[in-house]
Amino acid sequence: MRSIGVVSTSRADYGIYLPLLKSLQADPEFALKLYVSGTHLSPEFGLSVRSIEADGFEIAERVEVVLSSDTPQSIAISMGLGLIGFGQSFSKYRPDILVVLGDRYEMLVAALAALPFKIPVAHLAGGELTEGAIDDSLRHSLSKLSHLHFTATREYANRVIQLGEDPSRVFVCGALALDTILTAPRLSPEELQRRFGIDVKKPFLLVTFHPVTLEFEQAEWQIRELLAALDLATLPVVFTMPNADTAGRIIATSIRQWVQSHPAVAIDNLGSEAYHSVMCQAAAVVGNSSSGIIEAPSIKVPVVNIGTRQAGRIRARNVIDVGYERSEVLNAIRIATSGEFRNSLGTLANPYANKTKSAVSTILQVLKTTSLDNSLVTKRFHDVGIMK
Repeated sequence: MRSIGVVSTSRADYGIYLPLLKSLQADPEFALKLYVSGTHLSPEFGLSVRSIEADGFEIAERVEVVLSSDTPQSIAISMGLGLIGFGQSFSKYRPDILVVLGDRYEMLVAALAALPFKIPVAHLAGGELTEGAIDDSLRHSLSKLSHLHFTATREYANRVIQLGEDPSRVFVCGALALDTILTAPRLSPEELQRRFGIDVKKPFLLVTFHPVTLEFEQAEWQIRELLAALDLATLPVVFTMPNADTAGRIIATSIRQWVQSHPAVAIDNLGSEAYHSVMCQAAAVVGNSSSGIIEAPSIKVPVVNIGTRQAGRIRARNVIDVGYERSEVLNAIRIATSGEFRNSLGTLANPYANKTKSAVSTILQVLKTTSLDNSLVTKRFHDVGIMK
């Protein structure tokens, strides 16, 4: 039996992980060790660790990192706390392989703490770009700390190889988030109304706006422009709240104040089942979440992608890219919610989908068959060319 450690830091990655976690838990060849950290453990962000417990997963370790501030200094201190916490966790129990996802600083410190313990790291969703956020640097750093790579597309796999990673350790599996969309049941309109007070029988917008960490000084202006555009759009709004990045509390406070005087709700933790159920019903998805780029094409819902946070990602034609000014955002919302634009998405293909097999099946096969001897943690730089 192989012990597989999985690091989950927020509601966002947990929703993506869910089909993989269920498969690891059900497979007798694996012992799942779940490391929970980040906003999962914060009451301010909805204490989403409760969702993990409700789903029946045993939590191996809880690693506290989030401070009651989101300044650059507090984020740096949180990284230090995470490195200490994960180091203490691995000193008590060393998994055979540690799985991390994406581009969060909590993921980076988990992989960094694993290094002196010689714990092999499997990284999901490497090679992608988010040019407006520090996440871009974090993701590529995670790739260099990792020993197995599972990418969503061939282009992203090539980028990981370009970073010097061994091609034989890079596997194109599609986006794991799409396995969740394909397998999760949908909540009925009545259930969404009962749980969250969301009336999905009328046209509404699903809005998520996270801090743009390379532009955090502009967060107050950016959210003000978005809320002004939503004022003029005159559609009900379902907000999912921003993450714990720098200036996130500025955005969250502005949203909570706006909701008090508008036909809108702000929800800390919808959970993946409810989130995708709401996305299916939305007239459009608005904001700067990666779910609009990666998951929304499978549901064929229009997306208004604001600003630079997702710059560089491959996108389908359901995405309308705009700047931050209210006039641009409003115009894009009107286009996205038009019948003509929605009808044009009938044959839309998701560039993140694997047409032959699920992401989970690819990941499980590699985790089962990869040799766990010292050769796995021995990395050689793979040269792809010489600059002239």
